[in-house]
Amino acid sequence: MKISLKGKQTIITGGGSGIGLAMVKSFVDAGSFVHVLDFRADEATTNLLKAGIDAVSVKVHKCDVSSQEDVSKVINSIQGKIEILINNAGIAHIGTAESTEETDFDRLVSVNIKGVYNCLHAVIPKMKIAGGGVVLNTASIAGSLGISDRFAYSMTKGAVLAMTLSVAKDFLSYGIRCNSISPARIHTPFIDGYLEKNYPGREEEMFEKLSKTQPIGRMGKPDEVAALALFLCSDQAGFITGTDYPIDGGFVKLNGG
Repeated sequence: MKISLKGKQTIITGGGSGIGLAMVKSFVDAGSFVHVLDFRADEATTNLLKAGIDAVSVKVHKCDVSSQEDVSKVINSIQGKIEILINNAGIAHIGTAESTEETDFDRLVSVNIKGVYNCLHAVIPKMKIAGGGVVLNTASIAGSLGISDRFAYSMTKGAVLAMTLSVAKDFLSYGIRCNSISPARIHTPFIDGYLEKNYPGREEEMFEKLSKTQPIGRMGKPDEVAALALFLCSDQAGFITGTDYPIDGGFVKLNGG
C-alpha cells in the first residue's frame, strides 16, 4: 500500500533524533512538508542532514514545547494549512514516588504533558478553520501498565493517553482525528547513551538483556514506529480515531496486560 501525503504540512515535535527523526524521514518520503519543532535546533538540523533527508522538504524551528509563548510563535509563523500534528517530544526519568525529586517531577510535567497541551492549544483552532486534520500523540506502554522505577514518566504518558481520548471526542465534529502510539523499548541513541552511562564495559550484555524483555526477542526500530505513524496520519486511516496503538513486540498483551 503506497501512502501519499503530497501537498500536506506536518508538524513533528522532537523530530531531531530517535523516533522523531525516523518519522520526519518517513513523512518527507511520503511527500509531506515537515516542520520540526526541537529545543536543540542545531543538533536536529545536523541529524536530518546525516539521515539524508531532503532539506527542501523540512524546516527546523528552535522551540521549547513547554513554553506556550514559544509554541504559539512558531505555529503562527507557519503559512497555509497544518494537516498533521505529531506530539512526539518527550523526556524520560527513572525513579519511584519516593525517590523522584520535585524538580524532576515538574520538568517531566512541563515537557511531556504541558508540551502536548501547548501544541494542541495552538494547532487545533487552525485545523478547525481548515476543516479537519490529524493529531498523533506519542505515548508509551508505561502509561498502560506498571513498570518499575518509572513513576513520573508513566504518569505523564498516562496523561497523554487521556488527552488523546479527550481531543478525539471534543473535535470529532470538526473532522479532526486523534490517536496515539505506545512504543515499548525502541533502539535509539537514548538507549545507547543510557547503557554507556550506567553499564560501562557491559553495554553489549545489557543490550541483550533489555532486548529479551520484549516477547518478540528484540527491541523495536525507529522506522517501524514511523511506519505506524505514517499510516495513522494518512487518509487510509480515516476511520480510526480515539485509539492507542501499542507497538511493543507483544510486551503488553503477552505479559498479562
